[in-house]
Amino acid sequence: MMRLQQLSLPHTRKLLTLVALCLLFLNGCATNPVTGKNDFVLMSEDQEIAIGRENHPKILQQYRKYDNPALQAYVQTIGDELARNSHRPNLVYRFTVLDSPEVNAFALPGGYIYITRGLLSYLNSEAELAAVLGHEIGHVTARHGVRQQSANAATGLIAAIIAASTNVRGANDALNALGTALVRGYGRDHELEADGLGAEYLAQSQYDPQAMLKVIGVLKDQETFEKQLAKAEQRESRAYHGVFSTHPDNDKRLQGVIGKAEKLRRGTGQRLNRDIFLKQIDGLVFGDSEKDGIFRGQNFYHKDLRIAATFPKGWRVKNLPDRLLAVAPKNAATLQMTVTDINRRISPRQFMQTRLKLKNMRNGENVHQKGMKGYTAIADASTPFGKRDTRFIVLFYRDKAYIFAGAAKNARKPFAFDNAIINTAKSFRPLRNKEIPLATALRINVIRNANQNMSALAKSSRITNFPEEQLRLLNGLYPTGEPRANQSLKIVK
Repeated sequence: MMRLQQLSLPHTRKLLTLVALCLLFLNGCATNPVTGKNDFVLMSEDQEIAIGRENHPKILQQYRKYDNPALQAYVQTIGDELARNSHRPNLVYRFTVLDSPEVNAFALPGGYIYITRGLLSYLNSEAELAAVLGHEIGHVTARHGVRQQSANAATGLIAAIIAASTNVRGANDALNALGTALVRGYGRDHELEADGLGAEYLAQSQYDPQAMLKVIGVLKDQETFEKQLAKAEQRESRAYHGVFSTHPDNDKRLQGVIGKAEKLRRGTGQRLNRDIFLKQIDGLVFGDSEKDGIFRGQNFYHKDLRIAATFPKGWRVKNLPDRLLAVAPKNAATLQMTVTDINRRISPRQFMQTRLKLKNMRNGENVHQKGMKGYTAIADASTPFGKRDTRFIVLFYRDKAYIFAGAAKNARKPFAFDNAIINTAKSFRPLRNKEIPLATALRINVIRNANQNMSALAKSSRITNFPEEQLRLLNGLYPTGEPRANQSLKIVK
């Protein structure tokens, strides 16, 4: 494949001329509300707001709003105060707590801002909450989403024009690579700018701007623990979308932008409101939601559906809104479980044919277990590994069909994990009365510490996976801190 620097001199001159012309053509500049300088953007503010408005319902479909009106109103109140002191107070900001255990917060263009209950559980003061919201407001006020989308669109268009005009195959790849590098190159700068803006909004709202450093430290600790957990579970780590190359105590650029906000403090600027915040999150769901079902190790329990199942030992299971997705060690196989309504009185075999639209079904047989009718067969299906022989098992329980579908990565050994897939389906059963407590969500409880250390608190915790580490994280004491006597602490019940 021809590289950009290998073009002949006439081609190079022609290419540079076209780039210049394209940049002139695409020179859509707008004044940045934060810096006052011109930024390259390809959309108006109305178009920016429309992006958020159109995608907000999609976010709520994917994540679901957390069902706690008082907490939602509290977060909106804090966000509104920060937004009034931002560079774009003319926007109507919407702050939404999402019902997700993920540790995350993010913003859509136009003022739609989200924080997960998973991230809320690891914060320890109203000032820290304000720091997260202020950071996301900073992304909106500086139009980071719009600028990045404009850069992506422009480089793609330039590459297409150049490739068509010069008939040089390598130009498209080279310009797309350049565009990707440019966008990724300022990712950290955008995060740093959002940190600085968030600290500024904190100071102007009478919060301590140092809370931004505190919350980034909390997130860095969470990221470190997540890497430890992912290694133990033989999977890739998942982390908050912010970029933390070092701990904030050692990040001079970060400390510099936060330090600038100190000059903007109004009054004492020391508002933390720790007790007020802890009261708001007392009772917050921790981990899986009952609406999505609860995992206890490899066992899955769903109170509303009244079902239970056990997934293979050592497999990583993701509890997604529309399915359970299990992945074998080293990504060697996948298994998913989905559920849908039965609308016609047909057999499980007919369900596979008409609802799943499976063709070329083979090795089919009826399944009978625990009073449920079912059917299993092998069929060709699209998987994360491409087209594969896939084991399908459908079980009818009450008015719903539960569908298990699994496949191996190695096409030459398509049934290497067949027993694990079949055994998972065989473990599927109606929920027993004695299992109902296992299908009940864990919740954060705020207590006054009766002079107990973290080791003692961990022994009585309902957290089953690294309880001491998780309690330290929840209370800002990671990795080795100990609570004071009579200190307000978050435990999990």
